[in-house]
Amino acid sequence: MVTAKKTTKAPAKVAPVKRSRPKPAPTSQVNVTLAAPTASKEPKKDDSALGKVIGLIEWVDNPFKLFTVILLSFLAFGGYFAWDSRQVLLHAITTQDKMPQLAKQEQLIMPARSLMKDVDGIVLLIHKANLATNSRTTVLALNADGTREKTIEGTVTSLFNASADRNAAMVAMLNNEVLCEEFNPSSKVGEWGIKQGVKFMCRGSIPPDPGKFAGYIAIGFKDKPEDIGALKTRINLAASDMSED
Repeated sequence: MVTAKKTTKAPAKVAPVKRSRPKPAPTSQVNVTLAAPTASKEPKKDDSALGKVIGLIEWVDNPFKLFTVILLSFLAFGGYFAWDSRQVLLHAITTQDKMPQLAKQEQLIMPARSLMKDVDGIVLLIHKANLATNSRTTVLALNADGTREKTIEGTVTSLFNASADRNAAMVAMLNNEVLCEEFNPSSKVGEWGIKQGVKFMCRGSIPPDPGKFAGYIAIGFKDKPEDIGALKTRINLAASDMSED
């Protein structure tokens, strides 16, 4: 009996399977936009120069505020404002109607000429003050020989202006002081004084009483007088005769 041999087939060779790694997906850039906060419904304040000017105009609703703005503008521009004198300024402005009045021109001439002769002044001016409108009117102007300078009389200028010297003198007179100092002109009237040779000036309130201010005397000199104390006393004496209660 012949037994047939079973032939076994060699297992087929299987090619190795290459496993491909999945490629990473490209990173996508996500743009996140943050929503801006919701604008307030309140009206936007106009901080421009024009807006500030309009706001200032709206605030000025009476003559007193108008004068305050003008006065502070002059003081700020001139670089001078005496904080300690704020009550004096406010009192003088609010009591303007109760202030004494300057004497009439013909009543001013005699004491003015007497003052010039006694102190050897070369120029004398008397100004009428109006604090409510920040103005002064020159009611009398005298030359060295005592004659009137009518071309100067009637001139209207400001009380407070861009001149630090003028503003300092105004505050001093409102405080019942006579201020004497080197003279620097700040108006047409002052320029006339310079032409007359004025280098030193003294200013005193009319009348020389605290809280009263109808106007003031301004007397000019070629040089600084020796006895300033006696000069101030003489100016106050003359000023007491130049007002009407």
